[in-house]
Amino acid sequence: MLKVKARIVVDDSYIYHFSNRTPVLCSPVLSILHTDTILSIYWKQKLRSERLNTFQYLENYLWMNYSPEVSSKAYLMSICCMVNEKFRENVPAWEIFKKKPDHFPFFFKHILKAALAETDGEFSLHEQTVLLLFLDHCFNSLEVDLIRSQVQQLISLPMWMGLQLARLELELKKTPKLRKFWNLIKKNDEKMDPEAREQAYQERRFLSQLIQKFISVLKSVPLSEPVTMDKVHYCERFIELMIDLEALLPTRRWFNTILDDSHLLVHCYLSNLVRREEDGHLFSQLLDMLKFYTGFEINDQTGNALTENEMTTIHYDRITSLQRAAFAHFPELYDFALSNVAEVDTRESLVKFFGPLSSNTLHQVASYLCLLPTLPKNEDTTFDKEFLLELLVSRHERRISQIQQLNQMPLYPTEKIIWDENIVPTEYYSGEGCLALPKLNLQFLTLHDYLLRNFNLFRLESTYEIRQDIEDSVSRMKPWQSEYGGVVFGGWARMAQPIVAFTVVEVAKPNIGENWPTRVRADVTINLNVRDHIKDEWEGLRKHDVCFLITVRPTKPYGTKFDRRRPFIEQVGLVYVRGCEIQGMLDDKGRVIEDGPEPRPNLRGESRTFRVFLDPNQYQQDMTNTIQNGAEDVYETFNIIMRRKPKENNFKAVLETIRNLMNTDCVVPDWLHDIILGYGDPSSAHYSKMPNQIATLDFNDTFLSIEHLKASFPGHNVKVTVEDPALQIPPFRITFPVRSGKGKKRKDADVEDEDTEEAKTLIVEPHVIPNRGPYPYNQPKRNTIQFTHTQIEAIRAGMQPGLTMVVGPPGTGKTDVAVQIISNIYHNFPEQRTLIVTHSNQALNQLFEKIMALDIDERHLLRLGHGEEELETEKDFSRYGRVNYVLARRIELLEEVKRLQKSLGVPGDASYTCETAGYFFLYQVMSRWEEYISKVKNKGSTLPDVTEVSTFFPFHEYFANAPQPIFKGRSYEEDMEIAEGCFRHIKKIFTQLEEFRASELLRSGLDRSKYLLVKEAKHVIAMTCTHAALKRHDLVKLGFKYDNILMEEAAQILEIETFIPLLLQNPQDGFSRLKRWIMIGDHHQLPPVIKNMAFQKYSNMEQSLFTRFVRVGVPTVDLDAQGRARASLCNLYNWRYKNLGNLPHVQLLPEFSTANAGLLYDFQLINVEDFQGVGESEPNPYFYQNLGEAEYVVALFMYMCLLGYPADKISILTTYNGQKHLIRDIINRRCGNNPLIGRPNKVTTVDRFQGQQNDYILLSLVRTRAVGHLRDVRRLVVAMSRARLGLYIFARVSLFQNCFELTPAFSQLTARPLHLHIIPTEPFPTTRKNGERPSHEVQIIKNMPQMANFVYNMYMHLIQTTHHYHQTLLQLPPAMVEEGEEVQNQETELETEEEAMTVQVDIIPSPTDTSCSQETPAFQTDTTPSQTETTASETGASSNPEAIPALSETTTTVAGAVSAPAEAYTPQDATSAPEGTK
Repeated sequence: MLKVKARIVVDDSYIYHFSNRTPVLCSPVLSILHTDTILSIYWKQKLRSERLNTFQYLENYLWMNYSPEVSSKAYLMSICCMVNEKFRENVPAWEIFKKKPDHFPFFFKHILKAALAETDGEFSLHEQTVLLLFLDHCFNSLEVDLIRSQVQQLISLPMWMGLQLARLELELKKTPKLRKFWNLIKKNDEKMDPEAREQAYQERRFLSQLIQKFISVLKSVPLSEPVTMDKVHYCERFIELMIDLEALLPTRRWFNTILDDSHLLVHCYLSNLVRREEDGHLFSQLLDMLKFYTGFEINDQTGNALTENEMTTIHYDRITSLQRAAFAHFPELYDFALSNVAEVDTRESLVKFFGPLSSNTLHQVASYLCLLPTLPKNEDTTFDKEFLLELLVSRHERRISQIQQLNQMPLYPTEKIIWDENIVPTEYYSGEGCLALPKLNLQFLTLHDYLLRNFNLFRLESTYEIRQDIEDSVSRMKPWQSEYGGVVFGGWARMAQPIVAFTVVEVAKPNIGENWPTRVRADVTINLNVRDHIKDEWEGLRKHDVCFLITVRPTKPYGTKFDRRRPFIEQVGLVYVRGCEIQGMLDDKGRVIEDGPEPRPNLRGESRTFRVFLDPNQYQQDMTNTIQNGAEDVYETFNIIMRRKPKENNFKAVLETIRNLMNTDCVVPDWLHDIILGYGDPSSAHYSKMPNQIATLDFNDTFLSIEHLKASFPGHNVKVTVEDPALQIPPFRITFPVRSGKGKKRKDADVEDEDTEEAKTLIVEPHVIPNRGPYPYNQPKRNTIQFTHTQIEAIRAGMQPGLTMVVGPPGTGKTDVAVQIISNIYHNFPEQRTLIVTHSNQALNQLFEKIMALDIDERHLLRLGHGEEELETEKDFSRYGRVNYVLARRIELLEEVKRLQKSLGVPGDASYTCETAGYFFLYQVMSRWEEYISKVKNKGSTLPDVTEVSTFFPFHEYFANAPQPIFKGRSYEEDMEIAEGCFRHIKKIFTQLEEFRASELLRSGLDRSKYLLVKEAKHVIAMTCTHAALKRHDLVKLGFKYDNILMEEAAQILEIETFIPLLLQNPQDGFSRLKRWIMIGDHHQLPPVIKNMAFQKYSNMEQSLFTRFVRVGVPTVDLDAQGRARASLCNLYNWRYKNLGNLPHVQLLPEFSTANAGLLYDFQLINVEDFQGVGESEPNPYFYQNLGEAEYVVALFMYMCLLGYPADKISILTTYNGQKHLIRDIINRRCGNNPLIGRPNKVTTVDRFQGQQNDYILLSLVRTRAVGHLRDVRRLVVAMSRARLGLYIFARVSLFQNCFELTPAFSQLTARPLHLHIIPTEPFPTTRKNGERPSHEVQIIKNMPQMANFVYNMYMHLIQTTHHYHQTLLQLPPAMVEEGEEVQNQETELETEEEAMTVQVDIIPSPTDTSCSQETPAFQTDTTPSQTETTASETGASSNPEAIPALSETTTTVAGAVSAPAEAYTPQDATSAPEGTK
């Protein structure tokens, strides 16, 4: 009965929402909804919870009607559940509270009271777990002012009133300035009224009381009897909350002392829950994380990282204070008191000394150290001896340093980590429980903490991918148990091979101070009895490629089928997994075949042996376990070796890079340090607050005119140094008013006005670029883009020192801004180097191609990595390509020297080398130029005769091949500038030869490339973030230097991959030489791709550094004018940005003002109902498909192509991989091989299409039961912003239009008709203006079968008409054609076309075709077009008519359409649009 009522409430909410009435839900109704629905929804039924979110239950009903009067348990729990669900779905949760903040303080206090309530009272432990999770979200949302104001009342210095008095005095004594604040707090408390003071005391003691409540719950867990999972989950969530409080400096500063005083860790480690192996496994892992953070190497008050020496000093102070107490008060501990520290600070020694003491004595020792209250005389302690002993031992035992722990950690995952669900959850993580994973939030304790969290998450994300590869490869090999108990493989795998022999061949001695070998090598022999191309792949394994050694001991008999639904390990009998790194393949003589240009030797037979490096840390741990515990030797058991794809196999190099960073002094620029950690003034690195601001900047070709410059600085007074308008032409130098960060107080108002006026005055100085020579190619390349004022501000900020953040919405010219910044830095600071970093090779190549179009000498461009192969240019900008360019250019320049020598009549061979050319320039060229200057220079007050400039010019013969005449003879100044330009041209030849001189001395290509990278000045160096992470060690070793970093796609780069490029160079005198960091991205679009949902959602690993900086409050320049899409299309996503408008050409150019031919609207949302009673389907988990939408999308694509739209101007997008594969399959069946229609430009997912665009986008949203991951507004923005001219969305409208997060876009989409409106008689292209009423008849398509039928009839009509037209032409007499040859050619072409048309009739299937099935296989990776052109059996496109109902069951039969009359292509059930339809 209650369930029925709860559903009625939800349905009523739905009705109220659509009738725009605000319901007032009474407490009994809410109670019904809460008790039977909300909590069951939250924990069990995700679909209903998402449905409540879809109906905007929190926004429109709960918080809208919340007030202290109606507040109740039901209300409280409902709100908490909905907020937690929003966090689980990773959608904004606090927006509705910020809009109506009045009652939030009361609500929050109610939460605190409920969290401390007795578990056997009004709130159950299950409900209090929900409250703990809500509080955790609050503590992790400190950037929200509303939340921070409430949380600060819980965690601040006053919370120390929860400490015991002796401990409080000790802490205040450690930090004297805190005593002053403490006394001030006490005075303020005395002034408060009793009720307010009591409320304040409750808030200050909240966390202390919550800890005590937790300890009581923890002690109630039995050792062996059954325990309710509610208790376990409560304990896990509580430890998660403690970890999050310890991992944030603002909360840790005060809370760490409270936590230490409560001895929570001791209670937990001695609890029964830790000893319960199964139920307490996750709890124990969380406890280890909490222990790590409680002892983190940081000063809680100052926030400074503690060095290893400082940590040792703290440890020694603790031990010596214990020894002093023992010596003074406990005679039985004299031996302990008089021993040296190193002898007594191990756990064994401490237990030996303190174990024999009584409980009362142990309590007294602890009280002398202010760990426990003083024990009253003649009373026994209430604490167990086990607790007291553990308290003293755990506090004083020696700990290994964090960096030592890291250095001893194996980099390769083992079987214990790979299949531990608490550490590496499955792909389908639901978000219900907590995990033993670090989180990436707003702030970090130190750089070490920052790197360590990223290290662990990157390692585990790689482990998840490795697990998938192992499960795939090993299951394909089908390991079974043989008759004799051994292993037999019934299958084969491309990426794995059985091991024939494995031998450890070297274990090198450890380094001094280490206990693990410096190197462990082994030989792995396999038998490559496989196809030649697979054999080539195995033989092509290169040095540093990572493989995995696997031991399987299957228990299943031969022939047992592998079931993917059952646990993997028990089916295949997997025992061990160890990683290794390839050194090389061995030749016939047992020597490693080195990588190089020389061809590899041909080895006989099929047996191949690889020399591999094992992980020394892992080897040491395994051998220790074997020797001490008698375990078997892992390295004698391996029977499978597995390799991985090279692009997915770079994790070890990245992990080594991060570990190396943690072992070195990371020198981050002072102006960036606090911002990276998330503290301090977020705007402190903005150029306006930098002490080294540059007053005058040369904007080079940034401005197109003086009017453009004035428009670029609205609100500023522009003063030009020259008054003649004819001279006010670019380029311009601009002098900005530079104000120091600390302004002086001025009382005089007039002076303040003058100061304000001065601050808005720009001094503009036009200047002329010196003549570079008489040849056309000497003229500088110029920018042609008229930048907007916000783009100019971004360019100005990028040229100044400091951190520049540019938010670039779709189509706003992010790349153009980046290129102009690079060009301006290049010309303003020629001695500096700029490093360009992007996420993808595609973005880097787009950037590089635009840089090449500007005035930057190509010899100063260098592209690192493998992506340069995709550059759309014949020039090679890779390291070796630049070396070849230098060598070729050297020859060209020496030929020019030879020609110059000949023109001057100088004997000898000056062009032999760069060195001889340098002497020739010094003694022959310079002498002639100096003599020339002495003859024509200005003598006295009279100018020389203009003819003398040409007459005495010594290089006439050399410049004979330049456009003539060289000298115009109009004025002396003009001709002298030409003469100097000619000399600059000559001088540049010898300057370049001097730079190339090293290439003559360095003989190997490697040495030349290193010199080019390190020594060549004025470089613009480009690489991907992955390349930077992989090659950091090599770059630092080479002495690589750079001054500026520009990052494109910054919002798509992982935190750690953004950070590593800052540290690709060694510091200079202990300081970083980095001067500028420009980050360009869009945090409103999709973040970095994280494959594992747990790391993405729980650990927030998808948060980029760019996004975190925006959340922290770092100032940004928001580009505000787009030029990609129609203004109407831009409106679908511009609500997400600050004042995003349109560039003028979006309104003026014909392509934007002309309508889309054959379609009434430029964008439309088309409602798609169930097809044959089926909407979305899920053949495999998260592999969603929707056959009705897929067929509808393809039908519209075919319709557009038949009208004349180019197929390559249309892309089909969808939000799920399953739908992508289904649409590709349908295109293959319907029209893929039809030359009249063709294939769309791309069929892919929205996520994969980010950063790309096309004129027309057809979008399928797939889902019909729940909104799914489109609730992430970032994905919606990407989907809405890919189209330039037309966007057509296929979806279940009733589902998506109610989703709160999608409302701004879908309110515009649903304002138009929800059935497709087409104009089939309007040809492409059309002359109709967008928004005009069409002159042709509009037809309304009501459903997919109707559209499929319509397109089929239209196609058949087109074939008939074309065939009839061709027949008519062929019957014309020859006299009607002017030339006989043309008749012959035309007949030949028409015969060919006629044959093609005949074939096409057979190619396109009719609507009755049943070949496309929805049961697409569960491969969830993108495939190339060539991979999709396969047979039905290969793609899983079953032709079984029982799988998917045939279209013929719902569509009109059109078997006779081929011979139908011309008008037959119009379906009989097509409806004409009403007259007023636009």
